Amino acid sequence: MITGRSIVQFHHETLPRDIRVSFEFFPPKTPAMEEKLWASIKRLEPLEPDFVSVTYGAGGSTRERTHSTVTRLLRETALKPAAHLTCVDAAKEDVDAVIAAYAEAGVRHIVALRGDPAEGLGESYRPHPDGYQSTAELVAAIKAAGDFQVSVSGYPEKHPESPTFDADLDTLQAKVDAGADRAITQFFFLNDLYFRYLDRVQARGMDIPLAAGILPVVNFAQARSFAEKCGTHMPADIANHFEGLDDDPATRHLVAAMIAIEQVVDLHARGVRDFHFYTMNRADLVFAICHVLGIRPQLKARAKAAA
Repeated sequence: MITGRSIVQFHHETLPRDIRVSFEFFPPKTPAMEEKLWASIKRLEPLEPDFVSVTYGAGGSTRERTHSTVTRLLRETALKPAAHLTCVDAAKEDVDAVIAAYAEAGVRHIVALRGDPAEGLGESYRPHPDGYQSTAELVAAIKAAGDFQVSVSGYPEKHPESPTFDADLDTLQAKVDAGADRAITQFFFLNDLYFRYLDRVQARGMDIPLAAGILPVVNFAQARSFAEKCGTHMPADIANHFEGLDDDPATRHLVAAMIAIEQVVDLHARGVRDFHFYTMNRADLVFAICHVLGIRPQLKARAKAAA
């Protein structure tokens, strides 16, 4: 994927202020998962991301755990948390109460999503009869409720439920018109698809940041399953790289780092400056990728001193 420059050349030329990164986590279900999550957060905190987001389960199933994780981030770290919020399976008054609770807690950034049905991806979406009928309506409600940044989703390969690309772009346009501040893409593995999408978004006159969603392939089987459900193309060469490594986690980790680093280096070389990493609550791969990008604690400190 890298064209005309080496990784070594790249990180020597790059300044930390040139790139904006953000990280996504999901709320833990068990004490062991919670310990792992917070170890990852503490590992990544010194990289000073623009923000970190915390997901919201299908049908709002993790509402309390999402709120707990976000408020703990506010209390115990210097990070700026963004809370995911969906409008599926909830009346407007219930969603509004969540927005108000975040405002009271000091949260100033919400990732507004339609949400997946409680039955999971692939099932038919049914708007709540008394709820917000679309993400655009939810965005407008959040903006009306207070001084919030609002991020929304974008789909380089179109949302699997959208009949056409134009229909998918209509949906994004409605979210932008409602006040969305940025879009974060679904993860992708073919960079040309991101740039094709960027061209289409810009051709519509949507002048908002379009952060590239990056999924380091920590678990290949899981990543392939996610890709199938989300309509994301999984290139054959990635599958080939992981073939025969089911019982070799150390090599899988090295291969995953190589793939992700090549992808972000190519994206940066072609002008991308906003990266959103789906961490899967694991820090090591993301930390390594950021190191190569030039996002390092010591370089951050030097940049601040020079400013």
